[in-house]
Amino acid sequence: MEIFTFLFYTILYKPLFNLLIIIYYFLPPHDLGISIIALTLIVKIILYPVTLKSLISQKKMSELQPKIREIQKKYKDQKEKQAKALMELYKKEKINPFSGCLPLLIQLPILIALLKVFWGGISPQSMINLYSFVPQIKEIPPLFLGLLDLSKPSIFLALIAGISQYFQTRQTSQFSLEKEKEISQVFQKQMLYFFPFFTFLILLKIPAAVALYWITSTFFTIFQYYLLSK
Repeated sequence: MEIFTFLFYTILYKPLFNLLIIIYYFLPPHDLGISIIALTLIVKIILYPVTLKSLISQKKMSELQPKIREIQKKYKDQKEKQAKALMELYKKEKINPFSGCLPLLIQLPILIALLKVFWGGISPQSMINLYSFVPQIKEIPPLFLGLLDLSKPSIFLALIAGISQYFQTRQTSQFSLEKEKEISQVFQKQMLYFFPFFTFLILLKIPAAVALYWITSTFFTIFQYYLLSK
C-alpha cells in the first residue's frame, strides 16, 4: 500500500501541485482561482483524446442497445449462445464493449490528485512539495478575483456547480439513445435531479477551490459533448 501512496504523490500529486504554483507565478494577475481554472483546462485538454475515445465508445454502445436487447431476449435461457451472439455483434460493429472503461480508469487517479491539490489548499506546509527549479513561494492568498476565499466553502460556487452539473447530466442523457424500458426512463429522470443536488450538498461543505475545479471541469465536459454531437 505504501508503494502506491508513494507513486501517487511522486507521479501525480507533486507534478500537478508544482504546475499550479508555476501557473500562479507566471500567469497575471497571480490569482489562485484563475490558476486553478488554467490548471484544470490544461489537464482536460491533455486528456481530451482519451475522453473523446470513451465518449465515442459510449455513443456506439448506446446505439447498439436495441440489437443487444433483441439478442438477450432471443437467447434468454441460453447464456452461452447469448454471449456468442453478442461477441459476434461487437465484432461486426467493430466495438470493444470494455473500451469505454479503460479511458475512465486512466483519468481517475489524475482527477483524484487534482482534487487533493485543490482540497488540501496552498498552505505554507504544502510548499515542501515544491521542486528545486520551481519558484519558492512561501504563501499564496487563497482568493479568487481578490474577493472569494477558496479555502472556505462557498454557497455561490456550490450552487453554480449544481446547476452546471444538471445541464451536463441532461446533456449526457440526450447524448445516449432513450431506453425503451420505463424503469430506465424513471431512473434517468431521478439522476437528472439527484446528482446535481448531491453535488451541491457536497461542495457546500468543502473548500470552494474544489467547487471552482468542478465548475471548470463540468463546463469543459459540456463543450466536449457539444463537439461530439456535431
